Formats: sequence, structure tokens, C-alpha cells
Amino acid sequence: MWPRHPTDRSYPELPLIDGDKVVRTNPDMDTLTAGYTERAVAFIRRNKDRPFFLYVPHSMPHVPLGASAPYRGQSKVGLYGDVIEEIDGSVGQILATLKESGLDESTLVIFTSDNGPWLSYGNHAGSAGPLREGKGTSFEGGVREPFVARWPGTIPAGRVSAVPLMTIDLFPTLAKLIGAELPMHPIDGRDAWPVLRGDPDARSPQEAYYFYWDRELQAVRSGSWKLHFAHPYRSLTGAPGRDGQPSGYSTARTELALFDLEADVGEKINVAAQHPAVVERLKALAEKARMELGDSATRQQGRGVRPPGTIPP
Repeated sequence: MWPRHPTDRSYPELPLIDGDKVVRTNPDMDTLTAGYTERAVAFIRRNKDRPFFLYVPHSMPHVPLGASAPYRGQSKVGLYGDVIEEIDGSVGQILATLKESGLDESTLVIFTSDNGPWLSYGNHAGSAGPLREGKGTSFEGGVREPFVARWPGTIPAGRVSAVPLMTIDLFPTLAKLIGAELPMHPIDGRDAWPVLRGDPDARSPQEAYYFYWDRELQAVRSGSWKLHFAHPYRSLTGAPGRDGQPSGYSTARTELALFDLEADVGEKINVAAQHPAVVERLKALAEKARMELGDSATRQQGRGVRPPGTIPP
């Protein structure tokens, strides 16, 4: 449940189960990040003597923004900067708790995000830098995210990798690390541990990654190549919004376009005409995905599609 409008700071109290107790959430957006952090720290201390999985999905920096008193007004770039500094402080507190609990070298910590900036919110949205477009699109500005994996003594510090992965690969990766068996029904992700571990010759565990929007297959990526199929997408109209007030979007359209992300991360230069063999290879991969997952643009019903919340018998 979200506030009626991003500038409406009245946040309803919702029941939350904490262990065997039902508690109330804090309706103050300014203390939301601090509250998540306090609960995360308490969870680690409470479970330090047994294996655990802790998921901390910070609502920030999604609008509406809020920062607690120690961080509010402290950054040089306004409220958005305050929010980012507090998230950074939250991560620091969680890592410090792992260390003081003697868990630093036995805990894998992963930090990432789900999508790019909501560009219509301007100074409350962050920046996609050189990437094209933002949240709500299949361009790199909407889907490419930083990903940090930390495990002292196991993952080499400071290593940077350009190997593409998706968060769908986390489930089978973590399952393998703890020795858990995967379910019998199809899993889209693949074990990516060699990449996270920093193996110098590690490759992407997937032949290709597929980008869907509202059941429409809009793009496919394999290696450094990314092929966009003709599709509409939203793009900013005029100047971005400010201070929590969004600006409008217009509908743009891309035709079939191939980009070499290694040379053109901003997806500016369509090289489809120069690389017809690559286009055909990615089209063939896309057709395999349509057969399995469907595609509303081509009105295909994938053979692997099932009603939400169910698994095959």
C-alpha cells in the first residue's frame, strides 16, 4: 500500500509479523530506512548462532523520499543525496554487525537494485549516467544495475567484472552454495558462482537474457550484443520534475535495432545493417523464448506459461 501521491507523506500503519509478535510499522517516511536497519541488525544478533537468510529491500530511493535526522540536509545534492547517504550508512551498520557477531568471513552479502532511475522525478530520481532512458523501459538505463557481492576470504576484493548476469541467477547460485536441491519445475536462472567468485575465465551462465515488458518481449541480449524488437516505450516530455513532483512522459518507438554494448553502452548507434548474422542469431534465440514464455506482441502463448502461484503436477 502506497501513499495516495508521492508528495503525500501520510503513510498508513500496517501490521507486520516479527517472529511470533505482530507489531506496527512506523508511518513516518523519514525513519523508514533507519527502521529497516534496526530490524536487520536485531535479526542478525538474534540468529547469529545458526544459519540465516536476511533480505533487506530498502524502499528508498523510491519516491516518496525521506531521511532521518542525522542524514537530512547533510549531502551536497539535496534530499536524494541524503537518502543515498543513509542507505550507505545502513549497509555499514549491517556489515559492522556481521563483524562484531563473528560472521564476517562466513556470510555472503549481495547489494543490488531492481531497476534504473524514475527519470520523471528529476532531482528525486538519480541518474542513469551514459545509459539510455530509465525505469520502465528495456533500454540499459532501465535494466542495468550495479551489483556488489562481498564475502571476505572467498570473493577477491576489488575485482570488477563485465560479465552479464540477472537476478534470476541468484536463486540457483545460492541454492548450490548451501547444498539445496532445486525444485523439479523449470528455473529460469543459472548458477553464476564462478562469476561471483571471480574466476578469471568465468562466463555468463546464460546463452541469452530476455527483456519483457507487460508480457511483450522487447529485447534480447547475448554477450555484448543486444537486439531490440520494434516496440513503444515511454520517454520524458520536456524537463524532468523537481522536489517530488513528476513531469510527463510521451510515447516513443524504436524499430528493430542492434547495439554493441561493449562499444556503445548508450545504445545510440544501430548496427543491425552491418551485422545481419548477429541479428538472425538473436532473433532465433528470441523465438525460443517466445515458444517457452510467450509474447503478447506476436500473440504467442508460451508452452511454459502457467497461472501465477502454481507449479506443474
